[in-house]
Amino acid sequence: MTALRPDAPALVVLPHETWTAAAQAHAERADACTAGHRERRSRHERHAIEDFLFEYYPTKPALLRRWHPGAGVALEPGPDGPAPHAAWRWYTVDDEGRTRLDVDAFLAERGDTVRYVAAIVGATAARPAATGCFGLHEWAMVYREDEHRHPLPLRLGGRGTDEVVEAHRIRCTHFDAFRFFTPDAAPRNTLQPSRETQPAMEQPGCLHANMDLYKWALKLGPLVPGGLLLDTFELAREIRVTDMQASPYDVSSYGLEPVAIETPDGKAEYVRRQRDYATRSDVLRKRLLDACSAGASTLG
Repeated sequence: MTALRPDAPALVVLPHETWTAAAQAHAERADACTAGHRERRSRHERHAIEDFLFEYYPTKPALLRRWHPGAGVALEPGPDGPAPHAAWRWYTVDDEGRTRLDVDAFLAERGDTVRYVAAIVGATAARPAATGCFGLHEWAMVYREDEHRHPLPLRLGGRGTDEVVEAHRIRCTHFDAFRFFTPDAAPRNTLQPSRETQPAMEQPGCLHANMDLYKWALKLGPLVPGGLLLDTFELAREIRVTDMQASPYDVSSYGLEPVAIETPDGKAEYVRRQRDYATRSDVLRKRLLDACSAGASTLG
């Protein structure tokens, strides 16, 4: 077996007061992240930008509230006994009443997932950021189509939108964006990404690849400390706003200005944000890779 991290640190033990405070702070932060979505859901309303994170990455606000300490951390029992994590899947309680993630049990069930996430996140981190796509994937998703994914008007109208697509070279590297291209737009992409080639094509300049760090954090489950999960969520939410500002949709009803990528100034602004997201996402990728390897010294 090949060790991912043979120098795994010793078990960290958190006193009851420390971890309960961390769990409470996490729940409050998660509630703030999901407040708008929960309020709209109670009114049966939908926000085309913000609710995307709960639809495309199907998860529930309650899951975001659940604080995990991560691998290699034990929680001291309190006056009422072991931490509530003791009743959660993949957790175990030792003879001293301390609760921790049973990494071996988790990897026995989810080892293939951890390997895949580590491979795709690591490969993406090793590549340079490619800029210059200008968010044209969203334009390619509505090209020559009368029906669109979002109930928003097109900022330039149908014909104007099509003209932008036809005037640009499209080079989308992300399969989960490319698969939504219209039939007329797909052949215009200079690349033909697939699920099989995704690990070889993902790159840190791609907005959707950076939003997907939230997806990978969800897939890693309790290996990911709570703070890291919410960090990936918050960055994904911010990137999603840019994604829609640079799209062909008119987002003025949400109080947002467009990033008009059909203009030189708009292109420059898009690339500036791309580079910023790539830099910030690189930090999160490193943290996700640490989560993959933490305590997993026997994962081959």
